Amino acid sequence: MKSINRCGWCEKDDLYRKYHDTEWGVPSYDDKHLFEHLILETFQAGLSWHTILVKRENFRIAFDNFDAYKIADYNEKKIENLLKDSSIIRSNAKIRAAINNAVKYIEIINEFGTFSKYIWKFTNYNIIKNNWENLKEIPSKTIESDTMSKDMKKRGFKFIGSISCYAFMQSVGMVNDHIKTCFLYNKN
Repeated sequence: MKSINRCGWCEKDDLYRKYHDTEWGVPSYDDKHLFEHLILETFQAGLSWHTILVKRENFRIAFDNFDAYKIADYNEKKIENLLKDSSIIRSNAKIRAAINNAVKYIEIINEFGTFSKYIWKFTNYNIIKNNWENLKEIPSKTIESDTMSKDMKKRGFKFIGSISCYAFMQSVGMVNDHIKTCFLYNKN
């Protein structure tokens, strides 16, 4: 049986491989999916994506299946409960940032009609397809992620620096950073 060539970063375990094979780098225009990744990137700051991925289902439960309108209405009691929930990342600053970002996300929808319309403008509504030979070539941020981060910060988003924005862009398929030998390189 022939083995599948993947990007080396995902070979840690089956969870990572499944994420790589079915989600990472797949273009998403679905606001709910985009919001989920935005919130998960908020929590990922300073941590590994694998740590977040392992806790993803717990985040879905704790954060009302990433319903932005419910999250935007979280009160101090809900924040206290989240801070006690050992199944997620219990960072007061990140929890408050997630609530703040839900509010800002709703403002974006009110202004642009969809979050997708807003977020994809940073790549001129195109997928950026890179041609990396190996993982070491992949940047941690780009001009596009710098621009996205600057605009989102200006709009009041928190925990959304250029590196987080680039990771978000990769995860939702705005950027195809599969290396050239990966079996998914030419899929999108």
